[in-house]
Amino acid sequence: MRIYIFDTTLRDGEQSPGVSLNIQEKLEIAHQLARLGVDVIEAGFPIASPGDFEAVKAIAREVEGPVIAALARIDTRDIDRAWEAVQYSRKPRLHVFIATSDIHLKYKLRMSREEVLEAVRSGVAYAKKYCQDVEFSPEDASRSDVDFLCQVLTAAIDAGATVINIPDTVGYATPPEFGRLIAEIRRRVPNIDKAILSVHCHNDLGLAVANSLAAIENGAQQVEGAINGIGERAGNTALEELIMALYTRKDFYNCELGIVTEEIYRTSRLVSSLTGMPIQYNKAIVGRNAFAHESGIHQDGVLKERTTYEIMNPAMIGLVQNNIVLGKHSGRHALRQRLEELGYKLTEEQLNAAFARFKELADRKKGISDRDLEAIVAHEARRVPEKYILEHIQIATGNRIVPTATIGLRMGNQVIEEAACGKGPVDAAFKAIDKITRIPVGLKHYSLDAVTGGKDAVGEVTVKVEYEGRVFVGKGISTDILEASARAYVNALNKVIFEVGEENIKHANGAALEEA
Repeated sequence: MRIYIFDTTLRDGEQSPGVSLNIQEKLEIAHQLARLGVDVIEAGFPIASPGDFEAVKAIAREVEGPVIAALARIDTRDIDRAWEAVQYSRKPRLHVFIATSDIHLKYKLRMSREEVLEAVRSGVAYAKKYCQDVEFSPEDASRSDVDFLCQVLTAAIDAGATVINIPDTVGYATPPEFGRLIAEIRRRVPNIDKAILSVHCHNDLGLAVANSLAAIENGAQQVEGAINGIGERAGNTALEELIMALYTRKDFYNCELGIVTEEIYRTSRLVSSLTGMPIQYNKAIVGRNAFAHESGIHQDGVLKERTTYEIMNPAMIGLVQNNIVLGKHSGRHALRQRLEELGYKLTEEQLNAAFARFKELADRKKGISDRDLEAIVAHEARRVPEKYILEHIQIATGNRIVPTATIGLRMGNQVIEEAACGKGPVDAAFKAIDKITRIPVGLKHYSLDAVTGGKDAVGEVTVKVEYEGRVFVGKGISTDILEASARAYVNALNKVIFEVGEENIKHANGAALEEA
């Protein structure tokens, strides 16, 4: 049986608290999802905001291969706006939804069952006038009355729906229960053979992947989810986990997929980097420890025969090992070749930026690992236009002095320098940068991760800053964590300038910054 993979990283995934992707970032993820081989990309919710509309439109125009879907509530205004954005795709889909559970009808929609049923008939028919491929979702299906749910699904298919999606919207179902629901739908909806049966599970009880697999066992043909399982609250079905479960246990599920599994790891890292959402170390499939063995017994077994303790080959998800060590004497050709082996195809401009950062890093540590290279590409090849560039940083700190930072930022041909004190060295550095840029942002998140081990490990800092209700993610890398922190903060401020437009930024005065 062929299972279709519907990716909602750019729609439901982007609804994760603190995540805000710009159009170029969404395009980059969409192109990578196409390389991964997903069948459908849900590009966004066009009526939600002008930015969402433009992102869906750009993805529909530029990304080829997968079906491009746009989400809409089941009313004409939403559907018009969704079609206006997604119409440029060679394979467009309109995805319309309305809630069907009694609790949603009573408290959210304030509609009767008859009114919802009529809305489904008219809404799906209206979407069908625009697009042959129409998906319908009864929101909160897993808590809906089954008789009414089957009545709604029958009406949706009669009105022209080609895909019927069953959401476990609040992650309430358990695998046996959800499996029985899918089996009931297949048995009780008389025209179900005219549509693809899909599921969309949330992870509030940690059961999203298990529920999706139970649905497949009972006849579901499409699974919706997000890379790294990101999404509202506890997230969605983690697609990398679902995909590898189906590949690894093909003997049990007997399913076919169109996925290029070697692209899984790179897709996961890209989504993590651009969203600013770190991957937990013990995360299945893509976590740092997913293929690590510390126990002596396990190490001995793996060395003798990999399959003693590894049910998957790391190379299958794109984790490759290479004995070539890159260092400060390595040239541009060697760097390009290694990056291509890792799956990165850079333009000359991107390669030049990555090579310059590679040389700078190689002067500080003996050997450059694949993780170092991934971090370099993530930070150098995806830069936004930079008004400010970190020129120099000097920090004075200790447990008996007030931390003080002196920062120099290059702006064109000019270097502007400021100093500031803070509660700690990072705080001092950020305050000195604020004095130069005068962009009144609030720091919402700061995290530090060691890209590799050892005393000369590269530190990767992620910051999230808020400007007028919008969140911007900045990243910086260096063997010096204070420098990495300053780079990340400057990167975030450059994104604010790029996204908002310099002419629209309300600069703070010095007194306001001192108070902050």
